[in-house]
Amino acid sequence: MQTDRRSADPRSDRFERLLGSAVVAVWDRLPQDVQQDLFEEAVLAGHASERDEALREKLAVFLHDHHARTADA
Repeated sequence: MQTDRRSADPRSDRFERLLGSAVVAVWDRLPQDVQQDLFEEAVLAGHASERDEALREKLAVFLHDHHARTADA
């Protein structure tokens, strides 16, 4: 079970944004199973915070438009 440590460390939001940016930057170099795991975690986290039912599709389109390995598929 994952715990939410944001309240324990005020730097968490910044670190999460930095890690997220790094993941986006190297997305097309990650193994497909890692991409899928990260994608599913992002969708779950987004649904918990945004309640956006279209998030899965929006995230898929974003990745497709920004990465060569998926943009040409």
